[in-house]
Amino acid sequence: MNKRDQQDQDYLETPLRRNPNHNSHQKTANHARLRKVCAFLLLISLIAFYGVGLYAYHMLGAAKTTINETYKKTNVKKLRNVSDVLQKKKPFSILLLGTDTGALGRTDKGRTDTIIIATVNPQTKRTTLTSIPRDTQVKVPGSENSYDKINSAYTIGGVSTAIKTVQNSLHIPIDFYLLINMGGLRKLVDAVGGITIKPLLTFNYSYAHVTKGKTVTLNGKQALAYSRMRYSDPEGDYGRQKRQKQVIKAIVSKAMSSSTISNYKQILNTLQNNMQTDLSYNDMLTIETNYKSAASSIKSDVLQGEDATINGLSYQVATAKEKQKISDNIRSELGLDPSTETFIGRIDQTFSDDDDSYSSSTTNYNSYSNNNNGYNNYRGN
Repeated sequence: MNKRDQQDQDYLETPLRRNPNHNSHQKTANHARLRKVCAFLLLISLIAFYGVGLYAYHMLGAAKTTINETYKKTNVKKLRNVSDVLQKKKPFSILLLGTDTGALGRTDKGRTDTIIIATVNPQTKRTTLTSIPRDTQVKVPGSENSYDKINSAYTIGGVSTAIKTVQNSLHIPIDFYLLINMGGLRKLVDAVGGITIKPLLTFNYSYAHVTKGKTVTLNGKQALAYSRMRYSDPEGDYGRQKRQKQVIKAIVSKAMSSSTISNYKQILNTLQNNMQTDLSYNDMLTIETNYKSAASSIKSDVLQGEDATINGLSYQVATAKEKQKISDNIRSELGLDPSTETFIGRIDQTFSDDDDSYSSSTTNYNSYSNNNNGYNNYRGN
């Protein structure tokens, strides 16, 4: 086992100890190993998007109670009329966030080491999961720093700031969000009776002892460890993202099977204690009714960055061209025209005049959230 993975494993069951005085540019001695690695996210999309219909009408009362408990609005003004989007059966987006430790609503928020933009398109019958690496360099609204890692946006200003950061960086509308405490992941996997996968590589890490291509059934602890391992993966965090999405698909498949129905109370209880979203009960009923076809295919994408060491810390720096490509892909899935805004590549403290510099686009950061950039110019029917 890689030494850094061994250190990560030793820390697997230990509560995260973080300096409450946040400064993403302060390098601490335990920065590299004591940051609890986040697993993945979604089952939630299944429960949120398709679960209501799956568990049938006699379970709707319990589901409604759970959903009402998890509902929490943000202070971010929607860039689109989301009610109109759902009523007209247009594609929509949801920002999926996985916190790295602890309970939702605690003083120490943690970081969102899992960041996925899901686009749900009933016309193409496809859901696309676009991952953003946690170390991606961004400008976080309200931060005193010139730049931060995107996983710290939630720490700095909660869900609202995380949403604003993603919208500003990629010039896309986030219609809804869904936040899950990854400490509840193990219970979710166990609640659906475990998941079956074909591992993408061979490794031994914590509870996960897997062989590439050899089908294995994982319980909650094993699935969490399988999703967490990073340092022994030749692709690093990108390889981990592939495993996270693999586990997501396996959970969705298992949760939609008839064998899971008997565990609906356990699943709902786990969600109620570990989930937060601005999807209302009525929203979920509408989605279950009109968007089930989008579960037919799950496609993966990722914002690809380049390794960079800035002020002694490692970042993933996505070029302006890469951000525009990902933005175009997401907007296309949403039935929107490409953005006409300027995309920002590497953000330097010493500003330059080229298009990839922060200085050339400062105005865009300040003004972007105040206009719809053609978001209502839907290209579909």
